[in-house]
Amino acid sequence: MNSSIRIIHRDIKASNILLDSRLRAKIADFGLARSFQEDQSHISTAIAGTLGYMAPEYLAHGQLTEKVDVYGFGVLLLEIVTGRQNNRSKASEYTESLVILTWKKFQAGTVEELYDPNLMLHNHHDNNVKNDVKRAVHVGLLCTQEIPSLRPSMSKALQMLTTEEHLPRPSNPPFIDEMTMELNETCEGPCYPLNYGTSASIATIENSSFRPR
Repeated sequence: MNSSIRIIHRDIKASNILLDSRLRAKIADFGLARSFQEDQSHISTAIAGTLGYMAPEYLAHGQLTEKVDVYGFGVLLLEIVTGRQNNRSKASEYTESLVILTWKKFQAGTVEELYDPNLMLHNHHDNNVKNDVKRAVHVGLLCTQEIPSLRPSMSKALQMLTTEEHLPRPSNPPFIDEMTMELNETCEGPCYPLNYGTSASIATIENSSFRPR
């Protein structure tokens, strides 16, 4: 269906993705969604969403485009494959975000070290599954590139996941420290320093959790 209106969800994350009885994914919770006209390149808005899933240009400048949702989708892909949340937990052996860690492992050719053991438990000898998982990581990294224009559109990301087309090499993700980042210089109106893993808007602050299977 063609439409001149674009809708940006602004809070793509695991807890906002529901599965129906046929395991088809449905996006839920459009409370933070914004719409704008097709001829607008972006809109500037107060920051709202969940740290760890927010694109750097939006987190730093409040610049909202469809590539913000693409970034969140990329983070979600990496979480599904690794069974890890995109944060720096004290209980984790790693001190970097999942996005940065995955990119470094990808560069070194050792990204398989991050795969969720439960995901690979019955599939470690299945080359088709291995290739699908590797492709999901690759697409996740393309979606989380620092430069918005380099990220694929959502339709292109889906095409990349479901076909065997050649994938370009991803450039670096944003090297930002969201654990200590303050938002008060970029919001329209009052904003508050927030802990990693919380949904944030100038009106509400909600907890967000992710538990891998």
